[in-house]
Amino acid sequence: MTRAWTYLVVAGLLEVGWAIGLKYSDGLTRPVASAATLVLLALSMWCLAVAARDLPIGTAYAVWTGIGAAGTAVLGMALFGEPRTAWRLACILLIVAGVLGLKAGS
Repeated sequence: MTRAWTYLVVAGLLEVGWAIGLKYSDGLTRPVASAATLVLLALSMWCLAVAARDLPIGTAYAVWTGIGAAGTAVLGMALFGEPRTAWRLACILLIVAGVLGLKAGS
């Protein structure tokens, strides 16, 4: 995996972290959780910006949001008891397939 793709995957994982952090921060009203969320957000954006130096922005942004969306949905089910329907899982798999397709096509 190239350096840019490594930064992009890290950016996506950090996006999952800050998205989940939003839930724990209770609308940014809990100081420690809010601070952690904002740090993860800044780090995620920085990693995305570094990756976008070498990758097409459309690909980088789509992969970043795909990792974030799929990861957040899975953790939402695991941590917060969100619905685990077959339809929802199929849609998450479609997101993952799209991310893998963008990687394969670049």
